[in-house]
Amino acid sequence: MAEPVALAALALDATLGWPGKLYRRIGHPVGLFAAIIGTCEKLWNRRERGFAARRTLGVLTVLLLVILIGGTAWLIQSLLLHHLGTWGWLAVALLAWPALAQRSLFDHVRPVARALAPGNLPEARREVGKIVGRDTEQLDAPGIARAAIESLAESFCDGVVAPAFWLLLLGLPGVWTYKAINTADSMIGHREERWRAFGWAAARSDDLLNLIPARLSGLLLCLAAPGGWRTLLRDSHKHASPNAGWPEAAMAGALGLRLAGPIAYDGAVQNKPWIGDGRSDANAGDIARALHLYVRACLLLWIIAGVVAWAR
Repeated sequence: MAEPVALAALALDATLGWPGKLYRRIGHPVGLFAAIIGTCEKLWNRRERGFAARRTLGVLTVLLLVILIGGTAWLIQSLLLHHLGTWGWLAVALLAWPALAQRSLFDHVRPVARALAPGNLPEARREVGKIVGRDTEQLDAPGIARAAIESLAESFCDGVVAPAFWLLLLGLPGVWTYKAINTADSMIGHREERWRAFGWAAARSDDLLNLIPARLSGLLLCLAAPGGWRTLLRDSHKHASPNAGWPEAAMAGALGLRLAGPIAYDGAVQNKPWIGDGRSDANAGDIARALHLYVRACLLLWIIAGVVAWAR
């Protein structure tokens, strides 16, 4: 697409986010994806079915998402570009806008720093609990700060770089198919017994779709704040995910912190390796520094989107 669709969508998202009034009136497209995934999981992921049958039905769920979401997005994009002519690209950008989360991510992480700065740990735990899946009730101040920074780094890929990448590459079908698969991974792509078979296809598909964006995310963070390269190259593989370690390692190196490490989920501590070799006593100031780094990396992504639009 020769027009600056991705650049316009990024600008809309950075300026407006996804307004609360709009969300209350019409919701968000991800809610529709979640409803489809939840229905498939309820109907098909039953214990009486064998492992192979549930895995096959999980594959079918992913294919259903690709056909329904990707096919609908392709049809809508084709109709808009055909009937609106010169202005069709702007309509496509408007429909791509909700798939990005630059503003939303910033607005969810900043309250953690604001609560943590004066030492309000209960409020800081509540705020960080909105953006992470780990247990937060017993987190101390450094644990809260690290959780917020880790979420910011990982979500920079999932919520910003990957959607922009697939929008640039495949337009509206690309960005919304990615969001559908990413939603499926967050809902069913887990290793617990209930989802291990049924969620396998969602998890592997999400890994594949994030393969390039995750590495691009790490690159952007290192370019935005030189200092993360060594940690990126040394520690990116330490994460359980084949992708999440890239932005987290870049963030850890750029800020001079240690991230990850032992984390509790559902009352059980998982002894994850540390990423980075800096301080582990992160604080509210480090969250603020991470947000500044995040903004600079987003601006670099804008530049890439602008260059791609100009080159085409």
